[in-house]
Amino acid sequence: MAGEAKKPGERRLQILQTLAAMLQDPQPEKITTAALAARVGVSEAALYRHFSSKAQMYEGLIEFIEQTLFGLIARITTDTSSPIAQVEAIIAMLLNFSAKNPGMTRVLIGEALVHENERLQKRINQLHDRIEAQLRQCLRLGGGKQSELSAPLANLLQCMVVGRWHQFTKSGFTRAPGGDIELMLARLLDVQPA
Repeated sequence: MAGEAKKPGERRLQILQTLAAMLQDPQPEKITTAALAARVGVSEAALYRHFSSKAQMYEGLIEFIEQTLFGLIARITTDTSSPIAQVEAIIAMLLNFSAKNPGMTRVLIGEALVHENERLQKRINQLHDRIEAQLRQCLRLGGGKQSELSAPLANLLQCMVVGRWHQFTKSGFTRAPGGDIELMLARLLDVQPA
């Protein structure tokens, strides 16, 4: 039937998907609730029935990112026995997530959060810290040089990932974030490339 009402969570999900799609524009403009409402096909008042503010919409995207990334990290650390292989898989997953979700990458680097509530950027900073802590833990368990240098090496790897996310975004999503990553990881982790 035309004009059929959506189930309660469906409209909320549609709003978040539309926001993420708008963030994928290579030449982004500030996203307003009016533009978002028009893209979803609802009134601004309808947006506010699902989210109390635009900041809450961004929080919904951040929650999706956190659940996805940390769910995949948990799977990697469970399914992969070698700690160094875990690090390689986590880095590859982070870069692949970015390639598949360009709009989310703008959230991950904080670009989409400029002029929004500062708690959103703090939450992204915490997400970055959690990723770095996970990398540090894997490196510590790896033994050898990686274990001794786990803190600075985890930080370097995290900076490399964030740098690749920035390059991807700043290139208008044309420069793939995962280019030559196997070679770079082989050098950084002092392992033989596959």
